[in-house]
Amino acid sequence: MKEISLKDLLEAGCHFGHQTNRWHPKMKPYIFTARDGIHIFDLVKTKIGLEAASAFAKATASEGGQIIFVGTKRQAQNIIKEAAVKAGMPYITERWIGGLITNWDELKKRINHLADLKAKKAEGYFAKMTKKENLLIDREIVKMERIFGGVSGLTNIPAAIFVIDGRKEDTAIKEANMRGGKVIAVVDTNVDPSNIDFVIPANDDAAKSIQLICDTIVEAVLEGKKIKEQAVKAEEKKLAKEEKKESKK
Repeated sequence: MKEISLKDLLEAGCHFGHQTNRWHPKMKPYIFTARDGIHIFDLVKTKIGLEAASAFAKATASEGGQIIFVGTKRQAQNIIKEAAVKAGMPYITERWIGGLITNWDELKKRINHLADLKAKKAEGYFAKMTKKENLLIDREIVKMERIFGGVSGLTNIPAAIFVIDGRKEDTAIKEANMRGGKVIAVVDTNVDPSNIDFVIPANDDAAKSIQLICDTIVEAVLEGKKIKEQAVKAEEKKLAKEEKKESKK
């Protein structure tokens, strides 16, 4: 993985926290100083947190685990979606789907229903139905796609979630905590980091800060997937070799 320098973090504006009167006391270990009423992050701590989160993301992907990318605040939505698509991971950029983790079995049925409707639509299954019926089906697909489209590739309870803004995405974090999923989060100075496994203390409002951190996590995931792919190929090669030996007996 490309090493992110303190200069990279500084240029992306990762060091800017919130106003000092909006801080959470538990973020004190990550704060370097205050300037003009704004808390400034200790970028050494940011770098350490990002490296730890990246190492975990890489390890998770190498084991075939899925990580949901979550960013519903306006400035994070497009960045999170593009990052997740590049990483081949599920994502949520609208409102968190309540029960996605804690009520997975039921939510999976709805995700499967969307996939079924889209498949039938593509196959012309609804062609003989009336125009009105087709319109209603199209509306249902559009509505469900908006809600479940980003997580349509989720095959099981995720191994982890990666969120931008630990305060805004507190419901997602609580669900992950309840089911033993790990939490990676970009955490600003106004957030309680207690329930977050991998804290990335940084500006969670600036697009450049969000982009840099997302790019780093994506790179880690892709490296992990490459390791997984190589392991699968090695295993297939080994099995083929063993089968060849058996056939010669």
